[in-house]
Amino acid sequence: MDKILSKLEQYCTIEYDKSFKVLTTFKIGGIAKYVIYPNDEFSLKSILDILNENNCSYKIFGYGSNLLCADDVYEGFIIKLTRNMSNFYFTDNNLIAQAGCSIISLAYKSSEKALTGLEFATGIPGTLGGCIYMNAGAYNSSMSDIVDSVKVIRNGEIVWLNNAQCQFGYRSSIFLNNPDWTILEVKLNLKEGNSADIKKLMKNRQKRRLETQPLNYPSAGSTFRNIGDIYAWKLIDDIGYRGKTIGGAAVSEKHTNFIINKGNAKADDVIELSNQIIEKIKEKHDIEMIMEVEKFNWKK
Repeated sequence: MDKILSKLEQYCTIEYDKSFKVLTTFKIGGIAKYVIYPNDEFSLKSILDILNENNCSYKIFGYGSNLLCADDVYEGFIIKLTRNMSNFYFTDNNLIAQAGCSIISLAYKSSEKALTGLEFATGIPGTLGGCIYMNAGAYNSSMSDIVDSVKVIRNGEIVWLNNAQCQFGYRSSIFLNNPDWTILEVKLNLKEGNSADIKKLMKNRQKRRLETQPLNYPSAGSTFRNIGDIYAWKLIDDIGYRGKTIGGAAVSEKHTNFIINKGNAKADDVIELSNQIIEKIKEKHDIEMIMEVEKFNWKK
């Protein structure tokens, strides 16, 4: 391992034994043995080559806002893109940005340019790369509506994929099915608008999120996907699980599709609560619930 670390140090900063509690918005999980911050895109390519050549496991991280990490130690490498891969620029009505950019920051920067299309992302606490990975969305809009193309490392080569090649679906994409592909940059198609109108809409959206979501507690956002036109929160409410608590994890009283960390919750608490919800809804409505939150480092 020392030889691998020595090679990696040319291309990144390495931190050791960091808790997933500080690497994710859920503030849950065990220890990550190695957390690396690539110096730039070219360094990231070299890092991935080294890790793949040595059969080392790794996971690309942004803000960890849609992840539930197990309480176990992760012996592989966490690759964080938020430190040195957050550059962006505008050209005409296009925004070209690196994967580590905050999607909220990009939404506000776009509004300053009087460009519309990203207002829905005002309250999504993730990176651009993470939003593309899961085709994040809100208010009947999603990333797929504005993506022109995505630059990725695929099978060791850097390529651009157009919107159709990304195979976007509801909270899904080709990247979700190919976790070994790494998103580097994204080109977004925005439209000219009125800056004051855009900022007003963003302010209203943010106000609505504050009023309806439990943002005062750690969470990973929406726990389950909606099922067609059926909202997940309604199904959870219908089985009487509003406020249901297991250990330090609880179904939010404010928005039942949020499982929150009320204090020192374990990953197993969240899984047990999620499994109960899945089972109860299956029994009552014969509906298979699908988790929107991604589970990471689970051995069972």
